Amino acid sequence: MTARLLCPRPLWEQMPRIREAGITRVILREKDLTPDAYTALAERVLRVCEDCGMTLTIHSFPQTAEKLGLHTLHMPLLLLSESLCRKFDTVGTSVHSMEQMLQAEQTGADYVTAGHIYTTDCKKGLPPRGTAFLREICKASTVPVYAIGGIKAEHLPEIADCGAAGACIMSSAMQL
Repeated sequence: MTARLLCPRPLWEQMPRIREAGITRVILREKDLTPDAYTALAERVLRVCEDCGMTLTIHSFPQTAEKLGLHTLHMPLLLLSESLCRKFDTVGTSVHSMEQMLQAEQTGADYVTAGHIYTTDCKKGLPPRGTAFLREICKASTVPVYAIGGIKAEHLPEIADCGAAGACIMSSAMQL
């Protein structure tokens, strides 16, 4: 997931560095932007992602995904709907409890991000849910689960051990 304000350069210039680090999919999570500003950023990032061989997933702006001809979408659980899940090839959402994971599956999500797993500045003061939570979600889920929150490269073996399909890295990827 992206956080352009953490980047030492424009976000679109960060994409090649992210790809060089082995990341193949980016969720453009810039929720503070207006729809027009988000779409303008998405257009620039998409061009670079295509050049780098990365998949761009739109976060929270289904109209932008449609406009750009993209088939992957990530929505907050409160905005996830069965109609969006039918409209796009791949739709994901973030979950923070077993109940939310079950709701995401029932609504039609194709994957979930579960967290936050480790301590992170993005959730200052909130204790992490930890790997026991991740293991429980992975065991119960019928869709792929990606760990999120405070993820660093050294956590990847532990995350895989929990049964996760992968991990979302934000802060460290933005500062490569």
